[in-house]
Amino acid sequence: QLQLVESGGGLVQPGGSLRLSCTASGLTLDYYDIAWFRQAPGQEREGVSCISSSGGSTKYAESVKGRFTISRDKSKNMVYLEMNSLKLEDTADYYCAAEPEGYYYCSGYVSGHMNYWGKGTLVTVSS
Repeated sequence: QLQLVESGGGLVQPGGSLRLSCTASGLTLDYYDIAWFRQAPGQEREGVSCISSSGGSTKYAESVKGRFTISRDKSKNMVYLEMNSLKLEDTADYYCAAEPEGYYYCSGYVSGHMNYWGKGTLVTVSS
């Protein structure tokens, strides 16, 4: 069973930056596409970004393109979400999710159906 753990959330001012991290305890993430989702209070969960198992392909929501960057470090078994130029509307719980690699990369991210989920980390953008 893949157990995902997120970290790096916190309070930041508009225009600031945060880096979220996702790792797995006991198992390698090497053969999984990894995605970040977020859910703000009273709103539906939305996909933010996804990275293929190889790290060679990524997807981003239009709302974060140019501001967020997803990456992975296989030597550390980590996936990161670098968030810059944060806006008030980026406030949400952010979740890391994993799907075994398949023919189409990040297909679970596109459909919203991932196999494994973390418990989330809260990002609050406020002045």
